[in-house]
Amino acid sequence: MRCDLSGRVSLVTGSARGIGRAIADRLASNGAVAYYSDLSADEAAAAAAGSPGGRSLALDVTDPAAIAAAVGRILAEVGRLDILVNNAGVNTIADRVAIDQFPRAEWDRILGVDLTGLYEMSKAAAAVMRRQGSGRIINIASIAGLVPLRLQCAFVAAKAGVVNLTRAMALELGPAGVLVNGIAPGSTLTGGTRQLFYGDDGLYKESVRRMLDHVPLDRPATVDEIAVAALFLADPENSYMTGHTLVVDGGWTAGYARDF
Repeated sequence: MRCDLSGRVSLVTGSARGIGRAIADRLASNGAVAYYSDLSADEAAAAAAGSPGGRSLALDVTDPAAIAAAVGRILAEVGRLDILVNNAGVNTIADRVAIDQFPRAEWDRILGVDLTGLYEMSKAAAAVMRRQGSGRIINIASIAGLVPLRLQCAFVAAKAGVVNLTRAMALELGPAGVLVNGIAPGSTLTGGTRQLFYGDDGLYKESVRRMLDHVPLDRPATVDEIAVAALFLADPENSYMTGHTLVVDGGWTAGYARDF
């Protein structure tokens, strides 16, 4: 998929690797100035190095001062911000337990990044976009925010919050010319999911076959397949969609894929 993002300035959080990097790569290859951001300045710079129009910065989405500094730097360097992709996120690895055993510290960590961090980042970007009279905010949610999964109470709660926050932001920012949409990926091949499922030493590798039995396409997504959805939402010609969460899950949530 190709579109013309010439003159647009984008910021993708958590884009040193995985889905975030694939999205930033797509935006850059279609003409946007793409700011790759991550906790590590070095990793963000390495991701941006091979990208046309790629720039980088260190960014902790749980730190409002760091967010203000990052947005201020972008405005100082290029004068505008047209596309924000809220991709930065975390999930629990070891603490996949029921809510009565789920650690409060892990709850706070996940909600702090996946929901509050997204709120803080959107708040800063929305102020810029409102002044411009235009902009796109794309929130990376999850199918877990639409159809809850077991033993992930904090992640499920955070991503459900992202889905409805996307709608609320669309209502508030639409009159200012700012479109807000989301993407709900299904299981996607990343470093994190290899650690959990798809790697030879994945913590839950024995569950992969049972999980994929519920995916009509019978495989996880690639990061580039999620990036294509983000590019579609960023395309200037896609000008009348807002408040929507685009599900990219190989059919997982279409219905119960039983074998009879």
